[in-house]
Amino acid sequence: MKFSILNETKNRLRIHMAQSRMTMAQADILQYYLENCEAVEEVKVHDRTCDAIIIYDGDRAAVIDALRQFGYDRVEVPADLTETSGRVMNRQYEDKLFWKTAWYMTKKWIMPMPLRYCLTSVKALKYIGKGLKCLANRKLEVPVLDATAITASILTNDFATAGSVMFLLEIGEILEEWTHKKSVDGLARSMSLNINKVWVRVDNCDVLMDSAKIAKDDLVVVHMGNVIPFDGVVDQGEGMVNQASLTGESVPVHKGHGDSAYAGTVVEEGELVVRVVKTGKTSRYDKVVAMIEESEKLKSGLESKAEHLADGLVPWTLGGTILTYLLTRNITKTLAVLMVDYSCALKMSMPIAVLSAIQEANKHHLTVKGGKFLEAVADADTIVFDKTGTLTKASPTLVRVVSFDGRDPDELLRIAACLEEHFPHSMARAVVAGAAAKGLEHEEMHSKVEYVVAHGISSSIDGKKVVIGSYHFVFEDEGCVIPEDKIELYESLSKTHSHLFMGIDGRLAAVISIKDPVRPESAEVVSRLKKLGIKKVVMMTGDSDRTAKAIAEQVGVDEYYSEVLPEDKAKFVEAEKTAGRKVIMVGDGINDSPALSASDAGIAVSDGAEIAREIADITVSADNLYELVTLKELSNKLMSRINRNYRKIVTINTGLIILGVMGVIQPTTSALLHNSSTLLISLDSMKKLLD
Repeated sequence: MKFSILNETKNRLRIHMAQSRMTMAQADILQYYLENCEAVEEVKVHDRTCDAIIIYDGDRAAVIDALRQFGYDRVEVPADLTETSGRVMNRQYEDKLFWKTAWYMTKKWIMPMPLRYCLTSVKALKYIGKGLKCLANRKLEVPVLDATAITASILTNDFATAGSVMFLLEIGEILEEWTHKKSVDGLARSMSLNINKVWVRVDNCDVLMDSAKIAKDDLVVVHMGNVIPFDGVVDQGEGMVNQASLTGESVPVHKGHGDSAYAGTVVEEGELVVRVVKTGKTSRYDKVVAMIEESEKLKSGLESKAEHLADGLVPWTLGGTILTYLLTRNITKTLAVLMVDYSCALKMSMPIAVLSAIQEANKHHLTVKGGKFLEAVADADTIVFDKTGTLTKASPTLVRVVSFDGRDPDELLRIAACLEEHFPHSMARAVVAGAAAKGLEHEEMHSKVEYVVAHGISSSIDGKKVVIGSYHFVFEDEGCVIPEDKIELYESLSKTHSHLFMGIDGRLAAVISIKDPVRPESAEVVSRLKKLGIKKVVMMTGDSDRTAKAIAEQVGVDEYYSEVLPEDKAKFVEAEKTAGRKVIMVGDGINDSPALSASDAGIAVSDGAEIAREIADITVSADNLYELVTLKELSNKLMSRINRNYRKIVTINTGLIILGVMGVIQPTTSALLHNSSTLLISLDSMKKLLD
């Protein structure tokens, strides 16, 4: 598509698309296209002017080439892109601000004074009503102050001041609502589902299909540990479903035939076949927005403290107003005090600071589900890491398959992949990827697959029981034995690799060796976290002590625990919390879910199990651990900003009250400076915390 470069600086382009008018939908498509270009770091598209500002990483030619190839009809975008982009919402609030300001200026400069005074008096009734309602409920809160200030101004015939105060209050309300909705909107988009493939039951066979092809009445199979991808009704099976992401319920809910199943909830136990009622992502998005807006999850302890402190200061402000009048008998000085209160800035700036930090975290591949979790990360002194897929590579690789029953290793790998493809675990993915790399096709040849959390998988093929999993599961729980003539082969297995054991009909059939190397950044991340305030770093794993010890020494953790079960991790987290520590848990699998729930802040890596991502408070979508350092830095700086805001608010508003009592500034000026300072502090709270 044709375009022109309006101006250019280092790594920044401002371009104009060659079209007379750009719709908001087209702007969303262009933004989506450019954001997904590898060379592009940040994009802002202005639909009013048909312009786009592009910040790139140095490869200018790649950006220019991408723009030349662009066409609105050639870009494949998500179905809900325009509905959830937030562009329409932003336009609505921009228009609100413009018309509110235009109407205020029209009244002030054109409308006859008597009519202006009449309109001011009518508008004042709304604020006076809110104040009286607070008093009727025996509460002294901010609306009481607003109503008192407006009423006093009107009674003294100072309609200009009353009008200015109401205008500034309206502007503040619009900005606060806009900022809140914008932040919630961004958070909801990041929390919405991004499921590309689902299992569908067709003629009693389970087939892996693209989620975009799913239609109403299709039967979607949801295995244990997986997210329900669409709204529907349970057609077959029973299970326990975790609905915390939508309802806040901490206890899983039983689901059976005929029960409703909701997109985004997680099957913790059992298996469900869900008949799809509603496709598309917007239903999930809308539910997440509603959950965020109603949930206390968004509020950190400092936010709640700010709200309580704000309301608690109202009686003091009223008391100061009355005292000023009694001492000075000067209504102007009294009004100057009344126009200033600490609560507006406290109530407005604190939530904005937290929501802006959540948005900034999202740009660093971190999805944070509430302000209190950023506060928990800032306060944390202990961090617990799962090993596999967390401190070690997110994508382990298959090394080899050793046959113990005479079958061809590729045939054994085919069987293993057929079982493992149903479950979201890094080791399972390594098996499936290894089979795919060898071109091994594996049609469904087994009966129902059962997953035993933190142990392995059980099924049957041709009437023979097949199990695959850990040493403990295969040999101790299932009682499989090693063929006598293969004991020497078993003892020669590599001690540096992780192993999956597969037993068929009670005998060891294969050992699958998997390379699970430590992430190269793990040691540095642990070191940097300690510098940022973490005092204790712990690693927990189900692996053998020998493997765990080697990894622990390499990474530099303070403590490690081997051969642990999911409940052991959760018990350890609870014990640390009981001892007075603030604990972060980092994991990626189904077996990490109890510990993620028990911690002050549970962090899941995005390549892990869906249940871990849903239960976790924070999700890291980048394929490295440096984002944990970013998260800790962001959280620390957010708490510093909030504390700094406290000091600014107290200093500025105290100064305005003193100036008002001294008669240096008039009530209108006092109100203007108070509201301006509140707005400036709030705007400052929206700035990036990290460079």
